[in-house]
Amino acid sequence: MAEASPTQPDSASPAAAPEATLQDVMGQHPPERLAQIQRLRALNLFCLLGLIALGLAWELWLAPLKGGSGALALKVLPLCLGIAGLLKHKLYTNRWLSMLVLLYFTEGVLRATTEHGLSQGLAIVEIALSTGLFVACAVYVRLRLKVLPPKVKGDKAAAGQTDPASAA
Repeated sequence: MAEASPTQPDSASPAAAPEATLQDVMGQHPPERLAQIQRLRALNLFCLLGLIALGLAWELWLAPLKGGSGALALKVLPLCLGIAGLLKHKLYTNRWLSMLVLLYFTEGVLRATTEHGLSQGLAIVEIALSTGLFVACAVYVRLRLKVLPPKVKGDKAAAGQTDPASAA
């Protein structure tokens, strides 16, 4: 039997499959931007889980529709699909979630203007959570796309090269 070379890991071993590190997922960012991204991710998760909890509590216990079966609580299922993507730092999840949450914003505005009492207050909370989620998703995507440029080997100034735009 031939032994695996020390420079190439055995493809059958579980250690051979490289695990994606946070750096691989996030890209090259300065530490202060990474901290902002992490805070926005936490805000995204808070608003998303808040919308899910609000939708369930609203339709099942707090103010269900009269004569309803609680089937409107199923409206939170599309939101549940976004949890895994947010936990894995997926940009695509943030993008589609920012569009999906506009439906919940619209529902909140509609119910805030047509209903009274507890339902109106819950609708205002839904508007706040959906607005927070939309803004946090948009800013998260914007910050994640600001990846540092790759490091150039050698310094342009040391090589005597100048930027033609700055020479004019």
